[in-house]
Amino acid sequence: MSLSSTFANSHPGGRRWIVFAVIAVALVLGLVLWRHFMPRVSYETAAVKRGDIQATVHAVGTLQPRRYVDVGAQVSGQVTRLHVQPGDIVEQGQLLVEIDPSVQQAVVDAGRAAIAGLRAQLAEQQARHKLARLQYARQQRLAARQATRAEDVDAAQAEQASASARMDYLRAQIAQMQASQRAEEARLGYTQIYAPMAGTVVSVEAREGQTLNATYQTPNILRIADLSGMTVWTEVSEADVRRVKAGLPVSFTTLGGVEDVPRKWQSTVRQVLPAPPSSTSGEAASTSAPAAGTKAVTYTVLFDVDNHDGELMPQMTAQVSFVTAQVGQVIVVPLAALLSADGKYMARVMASDGTVRSRPVRLGVRSRLDAEVLDGLAEGESLVIAEQVREAGLSWLQW
Repeated sequence: MSLSSTFANSHPGGRRWIVFAVIAVALVLGLVLWRHFMPRVSYETAAVKRGDIQATVHAVGTLQPRRYVDVGAQVSGQVTRLHVQPGDIVEQGQLLVEIDPSVQQAVVDAGRAAIAGLRAQLAEQQARHKLARLQYARQQRLAARQATRAEDVDAAQAEQASASARMDYLRAQIAQMQASQRAEEARLGYTQIYAPMAGTVVSVEAREGQTLNATYQTPNILRIADLSGMTVWTEVSEADVRRVKAGLPVSFTTLGGVEDVPRKWQSTVRQVLPAPPSSTSGEAASTSAPAAGTKAVTYTVLFDVDNHDGELMPQMTAQVSFVTAQVGQVIVVPLAALLSADGKYMARVMASDGTVRSRPVRLGVRSRLDAEVLDGLAEGESLVIAEQVREAGLSWLQW
């Protein structure tokens, strides 16, 4: 019989002590194994700081001249001379285009001849009226001496009145012909087209020798624009357009730049158009609205920018940022570090003892990445911004 058996038989309490000891050792060993085999979580923290934050809306726009005019032909005919080319700088009143004036000149000459004929008829009628007036006066003198018949006096009076009416009719015809003649002379003047404003010729759509037909629609010949000021036509999505108002600060960049560094222009919103742009086909606009669910709805926002250095050109693409709200030196945290549920936000803060606790926060101005914290965090606290789970190893059990 072994010594332990002898001890256990002679001391019944010793058996229970051995059992308790074995259980205690197993528990301790299990606890150690559990702590070393359970996954470990490490936290990445950042100190809560103050900073500036801007809430922005991003969109894409197209640059157009602030002032421009499409120059068209008001008469039909062949373009005989085209005095400008795209890129030319013109002054107001400068001759741009000449159209063959032969047809209009013939119409003007015919009108002048017709007026001359009417004036000759009027002169003849004036002579007839003078004769009728003299005859009527003579008849009146004879009637006073009872040397003529009453019907002769009446006939002389009627002839005078008739001659006077024919004179009035000819004068009305002459006035009508003169009005028509002024219109025809104006059309003759339209065969020479002058610049209605000073600026730069940005496009020319006609060529010398081309025949223009202005019967049903005024054909465009060229466009003149004042490139010293540009307007950015920006398309803002319906999800963001409510945040954009007139007077908001806005900035934009264009593609490229000096040494690939894009230049930034600053301006303010001038106008938000109340209806989305209609779909277009060429230059003609269609009033049909897009079918629901087939096209995103956008609204046009306009703002102006000076272009005295000529860096901006028509049809350039602008990357636009509208500043809808901005604050400075406030508590700022990354949005990715916050937990969201039912419209409320929670922040995880690491206490001094290493424990992580969740805390509700109230947000203010938000950008795409950061948010202003109005309540719930204090400057200098450690905010948990990320966590990493690491698997435990068995290196400590190596023999």
